[in-house]
Amino acid sequence: MRSPIFGEFMGTLVLILLGNGVVANVLLKKSKAEGAGWIVITSGWAFAVMAGVFTAIACGSTDAYLNPAVTVGMAVTSGNFAKFPSYFVAELAGALVGATLVWLHFFPHWKETENAELKRACFCTAPAIRSMAANLLSEIIGTFALVLVVGAIFSKAVASEGPAAGLGPYLVSSLVWGIGLSLGGTTGYAINPARDLGPRLAHSFLPIAGKGNSDWNYAAIPVIGPLVGGILAGLFIRFVHF
Repeated sequence: MRSPIFGEFMGTLVLILLGNGVVANVLLKKSKAEGAGWIVITSGWAFAVMAGVFTAIACGSTDAYLNPAVTVGMAVTSGNFAKFPSYFVAELAGALVGATLVWLHFFPHWKETENAELKRACFCTAPAIRSMAANLLSEIIGTFALVLVVGAIFSKAVASEGPAAGLGPYLVSSLVWGIGLSLGGTTGYAINPARDLGPRLAHSFLPIAGKGNSDWNYAAIPVIGPLVGGILAGLFIRFVHF
């Protein structure tokens, strides 16, 4: 059963289960973690990345990208796009299933939470200030930083001279934590098209009590922005020969 596609699916499923899970834990009414705040959310997402990467590797994906923006960035760097279509589908499907599990896990809390925007935030991102150009730029910059530093962590120079050997999942999770703390407040740092689109699709069709709309007017930003950021970072890495 182990395969790269299955690994990307399972890794992304775990990423979203734990990542969106921490958001739901903090935002939904009558959760014991209600109101725990941004530090808890960013920390939970960092641990979610670590858990997702290990799961992906164990299930057959040595890449453990879990993110179409990382997938396309690495494809640009190598010039080989063969994995991108299948990985994209697997990551999107994993994100959708992971979000569905979050809905099931917190089932009684949706009815207790009156604010529809808080419920939607447990699935997908929304900007703090709605300005499409600025929001797009934020997602591009955040994802550029993600893919650039991931490339640096696994570069030959760092692998031969630094501490990265065997520590990749921990370093990448720390990177995501840092991006959330430093850059995440503008848009909620999707930095991953599957992470936003899969759960947004789940939000649109699941029978969530009082859920409101899925904000499809904004949905293109956390897809296009991360893909552009990933491509730009891939080009940069290729130019400087990481």
